[in-house]
Amino acid sequence: MDELLKRLKGEGGSDLHLAAGLEPRMRKSGSMVIVDGTAALTVDSIRVLLREIASEEQWSTFERESDLDFAYGLQGVGRFRANYFCQENGPGAVFRIIPEDIPDIAQLNLPDAVESLCHLREGLVLITGPTGSGKSTTLAAIINHINETYSKHIVTIEDPVEFVHQNKTSVLSHREVGAHTLGFGPALRSAIRQDADVVLVGEMRDMETISLAVTAAEMGLLVFGTLHTNNAGKTVDRIIDAFPAEEQNQIRLSLSDSLAGVVSQLLLPRIGGGRVATHEILLKTPALANVIREGNTPMLNSIIQSGKNQGMQGMDDTLFALCKEGTITAEDAYKKASEKPRFLPLMNGESVTAA
Repeated sequence: MDELLKRLKGEGGSDLHLAAGLEPRMRKSGSMVIVDGTAALTVDSIRVLLREIASEEQWSTFERESDLDFAYGLQGVGRFRANYFCQENGPGAVFRIIPEDIPDIAQLNLPDAVESLCHLREGLVLITGPTGSGKSTTLAAIINHINETYSKHIVTIEDPVEFVHQNKTSVLSHREVGAHTLGFGPALRSAIRQDADVVLVGEMRDMETISLAVTAAEMGLLVFGTLHTNNAGKTVDRIIDAFPAEEQNQIRLSLSDSLAGVVSQLLLPRIGGGRVATHEILLKTPALANVIREGNTPMLNSIIQSGKNQGMQGMDDTLFALCKEGTITAEDAYKKASEKPRFLPLMNGESVTAA
């Protein structure tokens, strides 16, 4: 198992996929490729591989529940987020590499508006996007910047812990669901009592976690969380829709006060190799609070367009600009765009100017 993980790191892959009946595969620059020189795995051979790096307790959990999430560290190589699962043909697993060196905001070339979120004192900031879009890496860079800049108590709640931050100017408390706390909800309740200034919630999966994150932000904490949504409008709707109809007016009021920003992120193939991140950024304004209270989420696009001088930007605008400068293909931009007709001239090779 360690040899496969070393190859993942050495060959520049991001994820290693193992499944009974198939050769090991890795994701490189967004595409799946077979690991050279490997044979198809049998049910027995994949069980042997997976068993190698799991503890007795972890393996018992997998045997009992058919699912397992944990982090695995390999000396001199890095840390990996592991997910074991069962599927039709037998066991399977996916390993995501977690870079050893925590990236900084400049290295990731994040927009200045993202860096500005590090300087907030309170509020709820949501980093959103599909699986594999780099949310964890962006959050790690934000937490690292706060850690280097301010003297605060930062509590991270993750399942499992991914990036491990060393104490710099701030003090870090890493809490892993299952190992250090029973769940995101209980850990969030505790963070409020632990004199935390900043809280990172690895995933806002359910109504309880969302409600507690909003409450913590209302109480004066700076809370960072993630959701699997593609833009600001869907993010606000996802939070509201997590609650029963009779509670939605109240959560709208709370969210309108506490929401400090939404950064939606996608990763697209870069022409010439590698990948490039694209961002939609929504920041807090008086108009934002009104829109959330009124439930008029389609107006969020207008807020973003009118807030460009503050650093706000729409996803389609970012995709259009990257396509025009030759960083991404017109086809990839079209696939991810919301207003697809705008991108048809680019698909047809016509000369167009940015809106």
